[in-house]
Amino acid sequence: MSRRFYHFAYLVVRPIFWLLFPYRAEGLENVPEGGAVLCANHNNAVDPILIALSLPKNAGLRFMAKMELFRNPLLRRLFLALGAFPVDRGGNDVNAMKTAIKCLQGGERLVLFPEGTRVENAGDTGAKGGAVMFATRTGVPMIPIYCGGRHKFFRRSRIVFGEPYIPQFAGRRPTAEENHQFAEELLRRIYRLGETA
Repeated sequence: MSRRFYHFAYLVVRPIFWLLFPYRAEGLENVPEGGAVLCANHNNAVDPILIALSLPKNAGLRFMAKMELFRNPLLRRLFLALGAFPVDRGGNDVNAMKTAIKCLQGGERLVLFPEGTRVENAGDTGAKGGAVMFATRTGVPMIPIYCGGRHKFFRRSRIVFGEPYIPQFAGRRPTAEENHQFAEELLRRIYRLGETA
């Protein structure tokens, strides 16, 4: 996949967003080289953009996004050019799973939201198991990210990158119960970042 359009869009959009949605990125030293699952809370449509702009333009980001965003042909081309790919949240989307795993194995960083949708407050919904499944199958770390604030115009917010989380399990793959526990722990780590000063 060519990254030229992504780099162009990054350079154009970054100063605009810095003016409209000023933000402070913290903990960038926690983002490792190579593949990783970047896992954030999600309460605003601009969250994925601010996460992308917090990192260098050559960070190798891919985005798992709901299929509904790809129904418009023009938007589909735009999102694909920016490194996003669709996932059917209503079922077991094998193609999306294969794409995500291939990205991680290729050293790219996958951005997703473990709660699966926009959530107003912590605890409104539980964590889905996708992030854990991708991480444990590929051996890459999960990076919890807290997107703070409501991202109102001209109001500063925080994007906090936490320490890598690598679940430990005894078997070849985690059990369903372990997967659920890891997903909930990941979500706790995400929201805990919002409690830091």
